[in-house]
Amino acid sequence: MTTTKNIDSYRLTDMEEPTDEMLAQIMREAAEDARKANEEATKRFFDELNKAAEAIR
Repeated sequence: MTTTKNIDSYRLTDMEEPTDEMLAQIMREAAEDARKANEEATKRFFDELNKAAEAIR
């Protein structure tokens, strides 16, 4: 298993290719970040939508 230190020190601009394990970890972390951002954006959207609906009433 790839250690956090290896993942944290790897940069996509490095001349060497990441191992399959490192790439999988990078992709999992990117997917989790995207999920969290999407959840937050969706919540903000519906909060604003509810505020607008309350203002109209």
